[in-house]
This record gives sequence, C-alpha cells and structure tokens, in this order.
Amino acid sequence: MSEDLSRKEIHFTEDMVKPLLDTKFIKVYDLQYQEGRHYYDATRREEKNLTVLQSDEEFKKGIPDAVSCYVILKFSEEEAKLLTFYEFRYPTGRYLLSIPAGLIDPADCETEDPILTAARREIKEETGITIKDSDIFYTVNPMAFSSPGMTDESNALVCAVVTLEDPSSLNHKGIEGSERMEGFRLLTRQEALEIIKSGRDEFGNTFSLMTWSALMYFISDLWVR
Repeated sequence: MSEDLSRKEIHFTEDMVKPLLDTKFIKVYDLQYQEGRHYYDATRREEKNLTVLQSDEEFKKGIPDAVSCYVILKFSEEEAKLLTFYEFRYPTGRYLLSIPAGLIDPADCETEDPILTAARREIKEETGITIKDSDIFYTVNPMAFSSPGMTDESNALVCAVVTLEDPSSLNHKGIEGSERMEGFRLLTRQEALEIIKSGRDEFGNTFSLMTWSALMYFISDLWVR
C-alpha cells in the first residue's frame, strides 16, 4: 500500500493561521507554514471551519461550499442536450457560458443529503425545472476544489438527466439578489464538442472550468446509465 502523503509535510494548527481580511462575503487568512514563510487563503469560511485546520476524518466527511450541476435534457424525438445559459460573472465583467450552480445553505446541511438538496433547489431557481423521481439525479464528485493554490472553496458536482417535453418551460424566474442570467443554450453533443475544441463559446469568449467540466462529462457519455 502506498504511503498517505496528505499530512506528511505540514500539519497546520490554529496559531499558524492569521486573519488578514474579514468581510461578510469573503475572508483572507495568512497560513504561516514556516517561520517567515506565508501562504494565503481567500475563503468564504469562518476560521474555525477552514479546511486547513480539519482533521483527516473531518476533511473526508466535509461538506463543500457550493454545488455545480450538469443538467442533461432528454426529449422524445430529439437527441439529448446539455443545458447551459449565459450568466453575468462579476469578476470578469461580462456574461459567460454557465451551468446551474449555487452555494450550499446552512439549512441544506441539516438534510439527509445536503449536496442533492442544494442542487435540486438551484436547478429549480435557475432553470424552472423540478427534478422528478423518474429523473436520474446523482452526485458525480462530492468536493472538487476550485483552485487550491488560492482558496479552499469547493464545489460538489451533480448530474441530472431530465426528461423534458416542453423546452419553452425553461425560465430564470427563481433567481435573486445579484444573479443576472440571459438565454438558454441547449447544446447537442457536436456543439459541445466544438466548444471544447475551440475553448470558446459562440461569441468567441472563454468560460469557467466548471462549464468545461460539464461539457466534457456530457460528450464522454458518462451520464448514460
């Protein structure tokens, strides 16, 4: 059996974590991993919940910060399509090709399956789709880190294979707060493949890694069960 390297080099303790910025929506901590050596963590989490301070067991059982959803639509007389839309992403200042996603709320954590509970809600809010018992709905990955070189923020990845009779029922009526979304793009396998090859959407713009992962999952046929 190979050696578990997860804690071989550095084991962080509370005295090695120094808060630098504390606001309602984002926090920054200085991880002083050696004397005079610093690494920084931009996070949504309170200090007591930082991933770096979790034990191995806490880490393995941890709940991610958010969920991103691969929604694949099946039609009676058409090929299956990947549901995407354009969402205004504030750090880039423009609309980018996106998939349904959102934060896992504290109330979700009190349910039997926080990940699927949050995914079900976000899909409903951002697309108008209600997941049915007859639909295929499962967790692809329980915790994927966005960029562990900068943040401990993580997303669970969920797949929903939904039978949809009327595409005109899709809507963004449930979005709230700062969310801004426009226009659904239901992509065929060939269209998704072309976007992957070019690395750009129909307008020539790049997009997020989460969207790329949805495109890859769709064309790989891993969702076919």
